[in-house]
Amino acid sequence: MQNYRRHLEEHLLPEFEDRPLASIQRTDVETWEKRERALYAASSMKTWRGTLHLVLEDAVEEGLLSANPATKRRGRGKRAGRSRDRGPEKVITDPLGILLVAERASLLSGRDDEFVACVTKGYTGLRWGELVGLETQFLRSQALRVEWQLYELDTGQFEHCPPKDDSYRTIDMPGWLVGLLSKHVARTKPTPCPCHGRTYVFRGQGLSRTGETGAKVVDVARRADVSTGTVSNVLNRPELVAEGTRARVQEAIAALGFTRGGGAVDQAAHWRRNGFATWLFSPAASGWYPKKAPQEARPVPLLADPWPGVPARGRGAQGRADACWLPVAKGLTPHGLRHTHKTRMEDMRIPSKLMDERMGHVDGSVQARYSHITRQMREDLTVGLTAEWEAALDARLAMCHTSPVAVLDDLLRVRLAERR
Repeated sequence: MQNYRRHLEEHLLPEFEDRPLASIQRTDVETWEKRERALYAASSMKTWRGTLHLVLEDAVEEGLLSANPATKRRGRGKRAGRSRDRGPEKVITDPLGILLVAERASLLSGRDDEFVACVTKGYTGLRWGELVGLETQFLRSQALRVEWQLYELDTGQFEHCPPKDDSYRTIDMPGWLVGLLSKHVARTKPTPCPCHGRTYVFRGQGLSRTGETGAKVVDVARRADVSTGTVSNVLNRPELVAEGTRARVQEAIAALGFTRGGGAVDQAAHWRRNGFATWLFSPAASGWYPKKAPQEARPVPLLADPWPGVPARGRGAQGRADACWLPVAKGLTPHGLRHTHKTRMEDMRIPSKLMDERMGHVDGSVQARYSHITRQMREDLTVGLTAEWEAALDARLAMCHTSPVAVLDDLLRVRLAERR
């Protein structure tokens, strides 16, 4: 309903509000569409024209119009325009790419939550709203249940609603992913959120995209009687600060309860879709922060040690940087992990019936009606996902045996011990 309202108020009513229904001709619709296409993406224009068609079709059914002027005429002969109107193909990655992007997102946020969430999304194909709305009560010993999603409205509120197209389902999980989620819940000890009173597996990052919550850097600097740059150096490069000054800043940090990432003070209940994608996921995948006035797009500045580099924070971060990240998968989005999961299942030759169930899709064909999912199919899937995960860990170990991300560091240590 929110989307329909936006389509009507922002794109349809400004053009057609004062027009009598009977005066709207096919040429009027085509002229409006051509003008909108010059300003907006073709996919958006297709959506708005669909809403216009829906409105005018109701008018036809009520006898107010003899024909719908927004109906697309069927092409004659060779169909043209299909390649022109196609959107760009969705960027996907591989198992190692999932792991590396998850690690970087966690380094950008300063906590483990983003690592666990990205890995979960890459190995289950959950939609974004289903991931944010995943409740602890729906984690099982060998699977998770998709019962609800959290849909973010334009107002910033989260609507607790059924999954898209009522795609309630059980998603089989390999043992290592069950353990990863169980340990995450035990470590973070989630509590009911203030907006819905439900206990969710994942929390929002906080009120600041940099991961700083509660007291700010400027508050610490004021209390310690130093500059914000000095506070930043204490946090990122303490060896550059005199011992007495460093002790004074650390005392102010303790007194104010200043935390970076993962702090409980002013912790947001849920991730914002745009904030997560823009400031965590996209920089992790591409190695670049996006353009945002007055700043241009720029590489993520890194302190080189420990590998793969820790994002430099605060004033003069670009000047203090030792390195930057190479792209893992430029253009990859959180939804691209869902495409990745489907593609990985195709590569493992998983039966389409099981893939549709896992993704929350419905195949109404006769072939789908006569095929069924067996226990062996489910076992083959979990075995295949485990093999890909272990191969990704091995490839990551070949790069470096440790990680600044605590949860990944533990996984690498265990995997190294298993190989020995």
